[in-house]
Amino acid sequence: MKQLLGGLSGLALSLTPSVALAEGGGYSRGNAILYFFAIAVVLIFGIHDTFHKRWLTWTSAIVIPIVLYLNLPAQ
Repeated sequence: MKQLLGGLSGLALSLTPSVALAEGGGYSRGNAILYFFAIAVVLIFGIHDTFHKRWLTWTSAIVIPIVLYLNLPAQ
């Protein structure tokens, strides 16, 4: 477990600067995708934790990222 956590932490630390500088500027589409992805993960987990229905979890795992992607700012 420690190796997995260390590997994921290293990956996150190595990718963060490249993502932040991908499009330049403080608020870019690349950064917004990361924030929206984190929001989608929390929402999907909350739906699963609340209702414990497999079909609802799978449906929300498909619908929520699509809706959040469509709400991204234009380039």
